[in-house]
Amino acid sequence: MPERINPLPQAFFDEMPNLSFQEVAYRVAQQFFGEDVPAEDLKRIVFDTLSFDCPIVKVEDNIYCLELFHGPTLAFKDVGARFMARLLQYFSSPSGEAGRGTVNVLVATSGDTGSAVANGFLGVEGIHVYVLYPKGKVSPIQECQFATLGQNITAIEVDGVFDDCQALVKSAFMDADLNAHMRLTSANSINVARFLPQSFYYFWAVAQLSEELKVKSEELRKKVVCCVPSGNFGNICSALFGKRMGLPISRFIAANNRNDVFYEYLQTGEYRPRPSVQTLANAMDVGDPSNFARIYDLYGKSHEAIAKDISGATYTDEQIAETIRQCLQETGYQLDPHGACGYRALKEQLRPGEVGFFLETAHPAKFKDTVEAITGQPVEIPERLATFMQGRKQSVPMTKDFADFKAYLLAQ
Repeated sequence: MPERINPLPQAFFDEMPNLSFQEVAYRVAQQFFGEDVPAEDLKRIVFDTLSFDCPIVKVEDNIYCLELFHGPTLAFKDVGARFMARLLQYFSSPSGEAGRGTVNVLVATSGDTGSAVANGFLGVEGIHVYVLYPKGKVSPIQECQFATLGQNITAIEVDGVFDDCQALVKSAFMDADLNAHMRLTSANSINVARFLPQSFYYFWAVAQLSEELKVKSEELRKKVVCCVPSGNFGNICSALFGKRMGLPISRFIAANNRNDVFYEYLQTGEYRPRPSVQTLANAMDVGDPSNFARIYDLYGKSHEAIAKDISGATYTDEQIAETIRQCLQETGYQLDPHGACGYRALKEQLRPGEVGFFLETAHPAKFKDTVEAITGQPVEIPERLATFMQGRKQSVPMTKDFADFKAYLLAQ
């Protein structure tokens, strides 16, 4: 957790609709990183990271989609991964804080994190990335995006579920032998430099809505609802940090698939993590989300305070498929399985007089076989995604036993 969360002045929110995505993000980044990175260096990092847009698109009356799949790997984690890669490179270089050998980045993925981090760090000198992913539980296209790269990217195929991958990463950070042997850091949302930049999206969404609806931020504060497809809860957590900074959003909806640990917490006040189950929305297949601890801390461990700002929803695979079909037929908008959870929860929970936006976190082509089987319609594969699919898989098989993973790292 940051030591403190610095609020932004009202003047910034008034000015926001007239700023570019990069300018909005830079102002937000200053609140988090401005004391550690000189202004010009931070501005260069932000502007280099955000070389693509995240437009907001009207799907139907009062429902908008914030499209977060226009980055290099067509997923929302591109911003956080690219920002962290450049920040870590800055601190590892002579112009930052002088480095001391290779930095080893450990990242567990249920799908999109691995590809975003791998491509964000690909070819970055002085950094080696180890991507841990659950065998047979990511889509073939997702796997191609991190398991075919080589160079400074090593894909580790774990015989288990995402929570096993995450447990291996966390255990590595706690192990004295490994930390004496190599410099370790994470690119999961357990690393603040990975998850905080995701707050940029929400400020940019509000800026676009303010322009689209021709209303000022104070009016938006009373009527805008944001729905986030949630797995490890880093994305919605970054939005909640934004709300503490003054982000004019009234309330949030956390949309889950069958992995409904957080939804259950909202209903009962009890947090009971359990093994994840495999679903169509695989990037949300998390049974013990890391960022629950941050949300719990942010709200002073008060269930009442959390439930006041966040409501929940949970959907079966059948409901996800039904939503993808129905949305395409009725609006012409093509959802992926994760965005389908967000769209449906928002549609069901939006109240009269409110305006809402949900996050479409990945391009439907990343789940081409699944989506086409549901809709019966072809999904075009963007050129840069097709390029990944031509590579050769080069993964290291691994058990979920930490002793095996430790022995592997000690041999590197």
